[in-house]
Amino acid sequence: QVELVESGGGLVQPGGSLRLSCEASGAVFGNNTVRWYRQAPGKQRELVATLTRSRLTNYADSVKGRFTISRDNGKNMVYLQMNSLKPEDTALYNCNADLLDLDVWGRGTQVTVAS
Repeated sequence: QVELVESGGGLVQPGGSLRLSCEASGAVFGNNTVRWYRQAPGKQRELVATLTRSRLTNYADSVKGRFTISRDNGKNMVYLQMNSLKPEDTALYNCNADLLDLDVWGRGTQVTVAS
């Protein structure tokens, strides 16, 4: 069974930082495309960051310059480093990857940015 499990969310003050982690079991990330999405209450799900097979990264305009997606193949982990957090970054963050020809999603980790 292929699963993704996110962690690292929490409550942080505006301007603070968090690093989200996504661990895969049952498959390896390898060089597969991985993505981070987020969804705030009452809003549509938003693609936040993508790391492609060719190691190219893409970010939503709202997070460019503040968020960084990366992977550690040795640990089979994907990360989302989030700096200079704003209240509008508050959302449930989900990891997504194409693994073994499956579109796999984690259950998410909640990020709340508030003073």
